[in-house]
Amino acid sequence: MANKQEDIISHLNELRNRLIVTAIVFVAFFIVGFIDVDKIYKWIAHDLDYRLIVLGPSDIIWVYFMIAGVIAIAATIPILALQIWLYVKPALKPFEIKKSLTYIPWLFILFIVGLCFGYFIVFPAILNFISTLGGDLFETSFTVEKYFKFLFNIIIPLGIVFELPVVVMFLTTIGIVSPNVLIKIRKYAYFVLVILVIIGILITPPDFLSEILVSIPFLLLYEISLILSKSVYKRRLKSLEFDYD
Repeated sequence: MANKQEDIISHLNELRNRLIVTAIVFVAFFIVGFIDVDKIYKWIAHDLDYRLIVLGPSDIIWVYFMIAGVIAIAATIPILALQIWLYVKPALKPFEIKKSLTYIPWLFILFIVGLCFGYFIVFPAILNFISTLGGDLFETSFTVEKYFKFLFNIIIPLGIVFELPVVVMFLTTIGIVSPNVLIKIRKYAYFVLVILVIIGILITPPDFLSEILVSIPFLLLYEISLILSKSVYKRRLKSLEFDYD
């Protein structure tokens, strides 16, 4: 019993240390992003046909924190993934260690791809549609807080959703998830997604378009993840057979 308690404490201490390292990296990148917020803001807002309005000093601080936060999240993803990998590494088989390590860079790459997809494709489409509804009835102007909140509500979920295939491949590689499990929970996953979209629409009705358009890539990426999981699962079975031989 004492040995089990020591093992649990040891695992918890290691987990705490991994989280501390991740938190330190996040804070470091947050500070770097905070310093360069003005450059990033100018890049985002340089092609707007209107100037964004600030209603108070808190809006400026809010934008600085949000932009710096997005930068810190993106930069910390590979570090967080590496810490998770190091934490579970002792329990992995040799082929699982080698294969799962290759997924770490792709988590960062796909997160950036998701952000770019949201920023260059989804966000302009939604914004143009909303602006068209106003036509000549309204003078178009946005506050900094509303504009960036709307932007981040689109691109950040897409960045996370785009990581789904790599996460599924990693979990399949280490034996936590299998294609059969993904097939069984597919209808429940879709049901939960629909419920979340409905709740989001009820809480923030004006953002219903963004919530619907963000859910569409999830459906597609889930099916892609299922296909990739089947491929990874077959390779895993072959590797296990090789190890047993």
